[in-house]
Amino acid sequence: MARAEVEDTYAEAFRSIYAEVLITARDRTWLDHAIHAATGHASSTIMCDCEAGLDRYVGPGGDPAVLTPDGRPGAILQFHVPRFHKDRERRLEKALLARVSQNLLTCPTVKCFNMLDNESYFKLGRKVAFFGDGFQKRDVRHGRRVWVVPTMGGEFIIERRCGFADGIMGGNLWFMATNEDAAIEAAVRSTEAVRATPGTITTFPGGVAASASKAGSRYSFLFASTYEQYCPTLKDALGEESRVPAGVNSIMEIIINGRSLKAVSQATYAAIEAAIETPGLVKISGGNYGGRLGKSFIYLRGPESRLLQQA
Repeated sequence: MARAEVEDTYAEAFRSIYAEVLITARDRTWLDHAIHAATGHASSTIMCDCEAGLDRYVGPGGDPAVLTPDGRPGAILQFHVPRFHKDRERRLEKALLARVSQNLLTCPTVKCFNMLDNESYFKLGRKVAFFGDGFQKRDVRHGRRVWVVPTMGGEFIIERRCGFADGIMGGNLWFMATNEDAAIEAAVRSTEAVRATPGTITTFPGGVAASASKAGSRYSFLFASTYEQYCPTLKDALGEESRVPAGVNSIMEIIINGRSLKAVSQATYAAIEAAIETPGLVKISGGNYGGRLGKSFIYLRGPESRLLQQA
């Protein structure tokens, strides 16, 4: 089967701080409701309070290597904000407080546990527990120090501390194809590979972005705008300024965030291999801005890529 070209370029990622929580529920149905709600409206840091997503399912029906504290179906979620913000810790805590209190505490049967046991942490459980209006209490459940909040449905349990650490945001891949269906199929294959890589997440609906953007705009009130040089429908209007390869009529993007540059790099190479033989896929590339956005480069044909070993 024909393999798409992998452009000799790099994806430009940047540093973040992130929190990681493990949530559990009585079954997959309510677990998925909680995941979708807690990670909603978290596609891009451009206008979202954070970037969030599902790392992987754990416990019963999920990764058997990770047991949940209460033995129920669980999921690991990540929440990232860029490190370049001076008030990054305040931003992350505010995003977590809103998402946990409004989307996890309210979801039937859900419990929330901390995944990052380190020196940097928020007293998130204590702040969420004020919802108990004086009837909340500290306890030890499932071997964890938690706050127990009485609710009409029963109890909401949340671990007292929520750790945070340095992470990576903005790893990315572009899938250039002969048509929209092929571009989407390549992107979907790649997101599945990312989900199978521990410690990483994709953002955007279904993990795929159809609106890959560039930094800045002709309008002063916009931080980002459409990357016109890569819009297939503008090829004729832009002429020689267009960067859309011949035969390409649709380009889809995925964004990869994670615990470390190593994790995001591993997910990137796994995503390339998963998508490279997609029928109709012409080229795989990545977005970068010459180091102006971040200093963490992931070379698509770098020495760590197994693609070179197959060449």
